[in-house]
Amino acid sequence: MQRFSSPIGRSLRRLSTSAPPTLPRFFVYAPDKTDPDALARRLSVRSKHLEVAREAIDGGFIRVAGALLTPESVSSENKKMIGSMFIFQAENIEAVKKMIETDIYYTSDVWDPERIVILPFAAVTPIP
Repeated sequence: MQRFSSPIGRSLRRLSTSAPPTLPRFFVYAPDKTDPDALARRLSVRSKHLEVAREAIDGGFIRVAGALLTPESVSSENKKMIGSMFIFQAENIEAVKKMIETDIYYTSDVWDPERIVILPFAAVTPIP
C-alpha cells in the first residue's frame, strides 16, 4: 500500500478511496454580446433568468453561479455585468447544453452563443 505523508498526498489518498459515485460537474462560461444594447436586454429579462436558475440551484443542478463583471466593477459601486458563469452537476454535457440553450439569456440574445464554453470540471476544493 502506498503511503502519503504530505498534506497533498493525504488528500489524494482520501480522493482515491471508494465513495458513492457523484454526477460529473461542468464549468460554463457564458459571455454577453458586446453591442450597446446587451446590458439593457440582460436587465429586461433578469428576473425570469434568476427565477429559473433558483429552481435549478434548489434542485442541485446548478452548484455555483454568478454574473461576470468588468474589471472596473471591482472597485466601483456600479457593477457592470458582462456575462455569466456556472458550475453544473449533471448526468452529461447534453443536459447542461439544454439548460443553457433554453435559458432566457440565450433565447433573448443576451449571451453570445459563439463564445459560450462548456467543459467538464474536476474540483479540487469543496463545492457548496
